[in-house]
Amino acid sequence: MQPDIETVFRIQKENCPVLALTDTKERMERLLRIDSYLRDEGNLEELFEALYKDLRKPEVEVVSTEVGVVQAQISYLKKNLKRWTRDHKVSTPLPLAGTRSHIRYEPKGVVLIMSPWNFPLNLSLVPLVHAIAAGNAVILKPSEISSHTSAFIKKMIDRLFDWKEVAVIEGDASVASRLLDLPFNHIFFTGSPRVGKIVMARAAEHLSSVTLELGGKSPAIVDETVNVQKIAKRLAWAKSINSGQTCVTPDYLIIHESVKGSFVAEFSSAVKGFYDRHDEGMEQSSDYCRIISDYHFRRLDSLYENALAKGASVLTGGNFNENDRFMEPTIIDNISEEMDIMQEEIFGPLLPVITYKNRSEVNQIIGRNPNPLMLYIASNSRDNIRYFMEWNSSGGTVINDYMLGYSNPELPFGGNNNSGMGRSLGFHCFMEFSNKRSIIHRKWGSLGLIYPPYNERIKKLVEMMYRWV
Repeated sequence: MQPDIETVFRIQKENCPVLALTDTKERMERLLRIDSYLRDEGNLEELFEALYKDLRKPEVEVVSTEVGVVQAQISYLKKNLKRWTRDHKVSTPLPLAGTRSHIRYEPKGVVLIMSPWNFPLNLSLVPLVHAIAAGNAVILKPSEISSHTSAFIKKMIDRLFDWKEVAVIEGDASVASRLLDLPFNHIFFTGSPRVGKIVMARAAEHLSSVTLELGGKSPAIVDETVNVQKIAKRLAWAKSINSGQTCVTPDYLIIHESVKGSFVAEFSSAVKGFYDRHDEGMEQSSDYCRIISDYHFRRLDSLYENALAKGASVLTGGNFNENDRFMEPTIIDNISEEMDIMQEEIFGPLLPVITYKNRSEVNQIIGRNPNPLMLYIASNSRDNIRYFMEWNSSGGTVINDYMLGYSNPELPFGGNNNSGMGRSLGFHCFMEFSNKRSIIHRKWGSLGLIYPPYNERIKKLVEMMYRWV
């Protein structure tokens, strides 16, 4: 049964003070309900089926990129939550002698999580478990595009939680718009920069704080010093997993002209080794996902055709089947900036390639786009790595590998301006859902020496105090 949006919001608002008083043991008990549910073999089979229907996702990828990520975050919270929720003492400057200061992390209140379709379980439950860990009430709006997985999430949450704690609201863009009418204390959105701007504008109406996990065009730099076979294989995997429908997927390749030919050959060989070892055709592989919908397939095909019409050529790949929503990993050459494929995030298995001769050219290419979510640097030269790092900004950077930016809970994950704001994973995600309340407690003494009426002596005393701060 679909709960009434306004009623759920009101009930959660009323229950916020109760949730704020829960201790770490109570919050972890809630998180372990989710963990136990996902470990049940029957439930896991339902999830496998749902993600297969949505994305043709193989079971190994369900475990490694969906379920396993959520369980790893819950395990990390179990080890650290008690420490995070303690009062954090800070030092006291001399002019405030007699006081003690600390920071208390308190729940923000009622939060809205709007999750995408590409990793529908992972990107719904990872922010959810951190919001619960911080003591909030949560309304979760999963994507209607991955409808089978969204139904699985709703069934799970309805079994595990009362609406006054966590509620799942399913629906299309009109439902999302109704939710954005409400004065949430915080909104956590994962999706495109275009929709992120809408969410931020609507949040501003209520001065709701936001976390925006967006995307953009994440470049992959490959210089002349790399082990081409290793890097090509790693990038082929990164561009193929989930059929390239990942916000941290390398969006386009900037490669030194001297290694381009060997890279393309090794990339093609790697894709064949992953998905077509027996020469039956990659389309027959049960290990390769499909594009999520007909609309998204046509969008990708339009980017591809537009590039070809403007002079691009295919170096490897190019085998598509619209009826099956199958799209082979495809490297496209002779790329120019006016092509649509260089104007928007691709979010699929198409890989435009641009060559360079001098490394200064790389900065010019990257600089024509907004700050990316991830910057990938493949190099065995410390000087080149330092150079590319210093001249290019990004939300995160991975050196000599791919897709690892969302893997270490000790590191903050998130974008920079157009690619997002705020951070996810571990303590950084806990903080997104927490009000950092500053507390100063006077134990003895006062500032009475600088009370009015003012005179020259008080003025000198104030000046001296600020020299001590």
